[in-house]
Amino acid sequence: MHIMAEIAIIFGICLLSEGIAALLPFVFPASVISMLILAALLLTGVVKTKHIQLLSGFFIANMGMFFIPSLVGTLEYAETLRAQFIPFLVITLLTTPVVYLVTAWTVQLLTRLLSRKGGSRHD
Repeated sequence: MHIMAEIAIIFGICLLSEGIAALLPFVFPASVISMLILAALLLTGVVKTKHIQLLSGFFIANMGMFFIPSLVGTLEYAETLRAQFIPFLVITLLTTPVVYLVTAWTVQLLTRLLSRKGGSRHD
């Protein structure tokens, strides 16, 4: 697929999610809505992976570049972060292993479910 069509798909989903976020009666990140919409479109087959393959590859290859603005933004709050360093450190140390464990469990669960669905596993 042409790169401009891939950009149109991704940015169209982003624009739709911004509209949905603006209409919601509560605050919800448009980026999360975008991911949910894209996941639904991929799972239903409306959008195929080949339709966004080039742009996705670019985003993955340059992922580090997209974190730079966030890091620079945190520098504005250095004093606040310094004042809350211990609670921030405790929360980070407690939640990081939980995220890893939940992610690993989810991958194992999905692997089992997909292997059963594919019929490649014989019990």
